[in-house]
Amino acid sequence: MSDESFLGLMGQELAEIRPIKVQARVELSKTAPISEEALRRKREQAVAAELEEYNRLSGEFIEPVDPHALLAFKRPGIQNGVYRNLRLGKYSIEARLDLHNHTVEQARDAVHSFVTDCCAHDIRSALITHGKGEGRKPQPAMLKSCIAHWLPQLAEVQAFHSAQKQHGGAGATYVLIRKSDKKKLENAERHHKRR
Repeated sequence: MSDESFLGLMGQELAEIRPIKVQARVELSKTAPISEEALRRKREQAVAAELEEYNRLSGEFIEPVDPHALLAFKRPGIQNGVYRNLRLGKYSIEARLDLHNHTVEQARDAVHSFVTDCCAHDIRSALITHGKGEGRKPQPAMLKSCIAHWLPQLAEVQAFHSAQKQHGGAGATYVLIRKSDKKKLENAERHHKRR
């Protein structure tokens, strides 16, 4: 076979060749798996960001509370002993909020700001005085009912309970606020040093 015939044959063969289409490769992220704690923190931050964006607590139907009823709430994971001490008023009150003479809108803003500030300043135990609302004829215990409805919506609130008589009784509520991330880290470092 001559060189010319070989080149002619080769040219015919090469003319039929089409380039292969290269598909883009999908690269998987090579990050470490996310721990349960990190996921929980991310969810809490998302909830806190959402609350911060609206700066409003839910105003949907608020179930009326009897003026003398005890308010009680505890998130899962809160130790019974911690909750008992809160309920009995054994924690020193580090911050107070008095809602007397507030409208519902003013109280809503005040409660949100108060709890956020407490968390930012590492305040763990607070007292909110809302009154019993006994003197109001059309809607008794309106602010008390709102407090019972709003506090569980705040991620920073770990637990709450109606106060002891010396702190206002059924007209006030003890609030246990979660530790800030800074305090959690300090506690972890302190306990790590003990080992």
